[in-house]
Amino acid sequence: VQLVESGGGSVQAGGSLRLSCAASGYTVSNYYMGWFRQAPGKEREGVASIGAAGSPTYTGSVKGRFTISRDYSKNALYLQMNSLKPEDTAMYYCAARYPWSDEYVYWGQGTQVTVSS
Repeated sequence: VQLVESGGGSVQAGGSLRLSCAASGYTVSNYYMGWFRQAPGKEREGVASIGAAGSPTYTGSVKGRFTISRDYSKNALYLQMNSLKPEDTAMYYCAARYPWSDEYVYWGQGTQVTVSS
């Protein structure tokens, strides 16, 4: 099982980025998928998640700005990030967990997002 993120970069505040997570070794439709982020000196936090039925959830600070989605045909997960703010600067990770568990067991290596003011 492997998760590989891409799409990070440096943008100015107000800009947009689309993160991608390519999954191999399993089928994303069978798992809950999520995006997490960790800024320097801060704990990792959940950003968004999506279940097998496609129902998304978001942390409050990104609601209305970020959209999580999955493409079953490409076995991929995405995070569209709009109206980016400097406080969104972090390493972003995608992760997967089994539907019957709360623990995310598969993690990607992360992609850096930097938002300048």
